[in-house]
Amino acid sequence: MQGKGVTLNCTLPVPSVQELVRQQRPDALPPRYLRDDTVVADHHRESLQDLPRIDLGKLMDLSSRSTELRNLDSACREWGLFLLVNHGVSDEGMRMTKENVRGFFELPHHEKQKSAQRPGSLEGYGQAFVTYHEQKLDWNDMIFLKCHPPHARNLDLWPRNPPEFRMALEKYSEDMRKLAEAVAKYIGMALGIHEEELDLLAKSFGEGSCQVRMTYYPACPEPERALGMMPHADATGITLLTECGNVAGLQVLRKDNCWVTVLPVPGSIVVNLGQIMEVYSNGTYRAPDHRVVVNKEKERVSIATFCNPSLSLPVGPSPQLLAATGLPPIFQTLSNSEEFMQRFYSRKLLDAVPFIDSLKL
Repeated sequence: MQGKGVTLNCTLPVPSVQELVRQQRPDALPPRYLRDDTVVADHHRESLQDLPRIDLGKLMDLSSRSTELRNLDSACREWGLFLLVNHGVSDEGMRMTKENVRGFFELPHHEKQKSAQRPGSLEGYGQAFVTYHEQKLDWNDMIFLKCHPPHARNLDLWPRNPPEFRMALEKYSEDMRKLAEAVAKYIGMALGIHEEELDLLAKSFGEGSCQVRMTYYPACPEPERALGMMPHADATGITLLTECGNVAGLQVLRKDNCWVTVLPVPGSIVVNLGQIMEVYSNGTYRAPDHRVVVNKEKERVSIATFCNPSLSLPVGPSPQLLAATGLPPIFQTLSNSEEFMQRFYSRKLLDAVPFIDSLKL
């Protein structure tokens, strides 16, 4: 198939799913969105088991920290994903961001196209990781923007409408960057990291990069035959996800290979460990596979912030952890997150070896 050799650092233009639904109101899925039975066979056999909830306030309070660190350690070992509550991000800031993201997707298509992805880039409005013309497509539209550090922003792609979109996203991404710094610190503490190495880990996320992906999943005529997003693990440090409503869609793969639906909890933020943290923990913590299913009746909107450490942090197993456990490293050590991401983006969509396995010694 033409284009299968294209790497992941670019994407081909595809039609807007939102416009397809608005204009055609299809009763059946177009062929490019129909998934093979082997991909969606377990679509409705998911579990509704409660996910771990971690209280950031309890981690900050010395009287409750040790107990909550044990809870955090268990969540990272067993799930690699948890609901963060009492996180300190203002309700007003989150409300404003959600309203502006929804407002963007409600704009006329020609207005959204002003932020369309440029050739050879993932950034902007469109769909990610479409690398060949026969590829099956996810049932979503998205806009992906680099937010931190500020000099990385491509403001030509930042929407001017709604009028408060830019201000809201700038403030929200700054809040997420600070939150990632705190989350990284406590994940390090749960691993047993301390002193200089713990400070370096937290500081690297505080000074690191953030990209925000805002995704719109339209109501789907045949949700059992489509996916909003294919199964994958995040090639990031930490992903912070905010739901813009109460429609479930995110599912995480449990260790027993059962998909578990992440039910939206008002005011919470979903923390998803990326593969950089799996490498840093020497495989103690996992970057879980997850996917998005779609709904026949309702649309869904989400905001995912991908946080990576700065170039000061080598991406490899923690030296303190290796010394404390006496275990050999199972992953290579790369110079920094930039080399890690270059490795990821140089891969091809259909590479047989999972990316995390390609980093193993």
